[in-house]
Amino acid sequence: MKKVLGGFGTLDGATYPFKALMVFIRNPRLIKYIAIPILLNIVVAIALYSGLLYFGWQIVDQVQGDLILWLNQLINDLPQWLGFLTYTVSGLIVVVRFLLIVILFIATGFVLTQFGVLLGAPWYGQLSEQLEKLRTGKVELIELNIVSDLTRAILYELKKLVLIASIGIPLLAINFFPGVGTLVSSIGSLALTTTIVCMDFLDSCLERRRLKFRQKLGIVLKSLPASASLGLVCLGLISIPLVNLVTIPLCVASGTLFICDRVRLPLQR
Repeated sequence: MKKVLGGFGTLDGATYPFKALMVFIRNPRLIKYIAIPILLNIVVAIALYSGLLYFGWQIVDQVQGDLILWLNQLINDLPQWLGFLTYTVSGLIVVVRFLLIVILFIATGFVLTQFGVLLGAPWYGQLSEQLEKLRTGKVELIELNIVSDLTRAILYELKKLVLIASIGIPLLAINFFPGVGTLVSSIGSLALTTTIVCMDFLDSCLERRRLKFRQKLGIVLKSLPASASLGLVCLGLISIPLVNLVTIPLCVASGTLFICDRVRLPLQR
């Protein structure tokens, strides 16, 4: 299937959440399509943040405690004249705790997005149709029965899990090699998370064309680096507690605008 994608720069994709916000401001009638998804996000967020954050915070405290114990033992074995390193260690502990908290919020926001996009799919689908009609003057759609729709949705989620496992498990293994391994694992994990987030927010528009999973993934990869900047900005927006209740619908709208402006695809038959 022939695809035509316009060329665009690294930062262009990052502007789409703000473009989507302007579309909502200029077209307040679209807000009715995100009212129910926001309510669903609130319910899911209460469950996730009361559970994941509670256990996640305990893990952060445990990691910090183990780090303090290890560093204290390390300092005790150093010559007395290196005692000034105690202050460096204190600063390092603060930085590590901050990074762990950021990772915890990103992970929780990512999980919230998976549930939020899935549960809000019917309303996001309508929103995406309206945005595409507003942007291009037409809507491309292949009608399927409810069984086929449900089957495609389940297969999409399963294939995402396979993608996450096939890349995430090796990255986890690489992380056991200190230094370069940790760096590669961190960068790879961020890239994988950004890719999945980008796919989720583009999906409302792409699914109407009934594209295959590999075609959807291909669009994200061929749209680099703009799709990366879109995914990174959306990942940041969904990682902010409470704010992400609103930014998830905003990012869904961003994905549709991104496709309408930058990607031209024929219908999948």
